[in-house]
Amino acid sequence: MSEKLTPRDRVLDALKGKKHDRPPVAVFTQSATMGQMDRLGVAWPEAHYDIDKMVTLGGGQAKIFGFEAVRAPFCLTVEAESLGMTVDKGRKDRTPMVKGHSAAMEDEPALIDVGTFLKSGRAAIVQKAVTKMKAVYGAEYPVIAGNTGPFTLAGHLVGTENLVLYIMVDPPLVNKWVEAANVICKGYSQALADAGADVVQMSEPSASTDLLSPDMFDDYAGKYVADSLAPVKGATGVLHICGNTTDILNNMINTGVKALSIEEKVVPEEAVRIVNHRAALIGNVGVVNPLLQGTPEDVLAHGKRCAAAGFDVVSPGCGLSALIKDENLAALVKAVKG
Repeated sequence: MSEKLTPRDRVLDALKGKKHDRPPVAVFTQSATMGQMDRLGVAWPEAHYDIDKMVTLGGGQAKIFGFEAVRAPFCLTVEAESLGMTVDKGRKDRTPMVKGHSAAMEDEPALIDVGTFLKSGRAAIVQKAVTKMKAVYGAEYPVIAGNTGPFTLAGHLVGTENLVLYIMVDPPLVNKWVEAANVICKGYSQALADAGADVVQMSEPSASTDLLSPDMFDDYAGKYVADSLAPVKGATGVLHICGNTTDILNNMINTGVKALSIEEKVVPEEAVRIVNHRAALIGNVGVVNPLLQGTPEDVLAHGKRCAAAGFDVVSPGCGLSALIKDENLAALVKAVKG
């Protein structure tokens, strides 16, 4: 028999390493799908720019499927657009994308100050949406606010391929840009917590082992996450990195964050063994296989495996494709809640 806990209690306890009768099941990364949009009467791209629509769609995972959190926003272009970069707003079935880069590596970073950034564009919209989500859903559900990591944001500014190249030829230049981006990341992370987020989930996809070795991760991503995400007051910092993070799980823990969100490329049982309760572990049901391409039975099996392996929160391993079917998301909830 399930304990009488609110989803909020269950998730926040799990992030502290406290165990109950079962782990919570929630989407910590991008959580919206076309099925949710149709059922709620709210869709992209409008929901990226409208507070009320963002709140409604951000609550979809909980209100439609029974996941145990609410979450906003839905992409990793909020900071870049608020800093003045050109962004393709996307479509109903596709998230926004940064178009081009605003600076060259050799330029001096000339970013707006944090105070101006927090009042600008979608950064301001998201903070207001988080505050409203807390008012609407916060008594029952934890509010997760997503943002972009410093290495990834620096890549939006000057090009990720340039950052990786210059690690080889001019490391101080790379640090200069990541440091500039990190000022924004640090201020925005705290502002999201101040707005009412219970969790600030920072995504650093460009810092994956596909691009950075473990040593490079420490020098060009990890030390900045330790400065901008780990010290956030009033919320739990969750670090999400894509790809096979097996070789950098210890590095991720060493940033000081309280929880890690990881993809399905990491063997679930191996992840639990390596992390060994030093941080809460979130994941790692595959977003392509089984959630997008598999059957409900496939999803059920993957969800049960993550729960049995010992994940603190069972969750998709990365942001949801908008094309994932309702029945597969329902199956993930069923795998954990029964």
